[in-house]
Amino acid sequence: MQTRRYFGKLVLGGVAAAVSARASDWAQWRGPKQDGISPETGLLQDWPAGGPKLVWNVAGVGNGYSTVATVGDRILTAGEVGGQSSVICLNAKDGSKVWATAIGKTGTAGCCNAGGPRSAPTIDVAAGLVLAHSQYGEAAALNLKDGKEVWKKDTMKELGARLPVWGFSSAPVVDGDQVLFTICGAEGTVVALDKKTGKLIWQSELKDSSKDNAIYSTLVVATIEGVKQYVQLTDISIAGINPADGKLLWRADRPGKTAVIPTPVVFGNLVYTTSGYGVGCNCFEVKKNGNKFEAAELWNNKQMVNHHGGVIRVGPNVYGHSDSKGWTCQDIKTGNVLWQDKSFGKGSIAYADNRFILRQEDKAGPIALIEASPTGYKEHGRFDQPNRSGQMAWPHPVISNGKLYIRDEDRLLCFDVSAKA
Repeated sequence: MQTRRYFGKLVLGGVAAAVSARASDWAQWRGPKQDGISPETGLLQDWPAGGPKLVWNVAGVGNGYSTVATVGDRILTAGEVGGQSSVICLNAKDGSKVWATAIGKTGTAGCCNAGGPRSAPTIDVAAGLVLAHSQYGEAAALNLKDGKEVWKKDTMKELGARLPVWGFSSAPVVDGDQVLFTICGAEGTVVALDKKTGKLIWQSELKDSSKDNAIYSTLVVATIEGVKQYVQLTDISIAGINPADGKLLWRADRPGKTAVIPTPVVFGNLVYTTSGYGVGCNCFEVKKNGNKFEAAELWNNKQMVNHHGGVIRVGPNVYGHSDSKGWTCQDIKTGNVLWQDKSFGKGSIAYADNRFILRQEDKAGPIALIEASPTGYKEHGRFDQPNRSGQMAWPHPVISNGKLYIRDEDRLLCFDVSAKA
């Protein structure tokens, strides 16, 4: 295990080498398919006492709540470095810093004492780009190899974006030649920019875009009834957007409270949403009628009141933490609860190889391994993260290339979760 702290020094060895992608990379928010699932197998099914092996443990990634994105031997995250909101690139082998590039101003966006960038960077290997979104809405594209700025756009000044109470938190999403940012400006909720130049392609419409706000959820690219679309959740609605021009394909009222955060889940023609502050969960059925789409609510209840740890669908069931009820398994088609358990505290979730990794958000912040089972909460080990900052453990865990990555404020930790002979 290696532990180190950076003092502004960049380790540049190997930068000139090409970065190659792997199937087990986690290049965007919620992984390869935006669903919180890693395709990896051959991972530990039970953790030893004290948890999996700690490979490295580094400080120097700055203040913030961004989780990580990975590709090949590179890890990307965002934090406040040198007094600026920055994107940071690390070497996956030892956590050494490859480059750091400032993209925006520092500090606490909106209210409350929770400074630093929130959203994870997105990696486009084919284009050799890293796309990022700061807490103040600065959108940027950087060169993956050396971090040099390709373009930058202030979405508040140039596109009329509105600053959310806790700052911009949704991650950029790359689809083909365009990159999508959720900004909820007066002219539309989502913008599509040319990923290579930053030029505006379109700005989406909603029923009343002056009232929809970007309350932290990241859109998902989905195919419903044979039609590709972008599904996005705001504070008052859930909608499907045409990728070609940003026009609305369908929309349904879905009011939230205070902050609407979890990414929606698409399962066939079903769209599942959940949010905290007592709101609960809903499932909408989206159907195509001729050339038009219709969305109707199938059910709603308060069995899954997920604040910001997210939910993951495995088979016909969704799993996640529900405020006041504990960890929950719920049938996505009916809303019926299969089980609920309070053995582990509120937090975030990731999936790989028939196991969920849970990260408790409080200042203790333990990490647990549980079975992805519809028959009950079955724990297969837990451990306490070393060098806990004492701050809330909000960044989601990431599983990539046999490693588990845990971000804790200025620190990033890498654990080996592969099952070795």
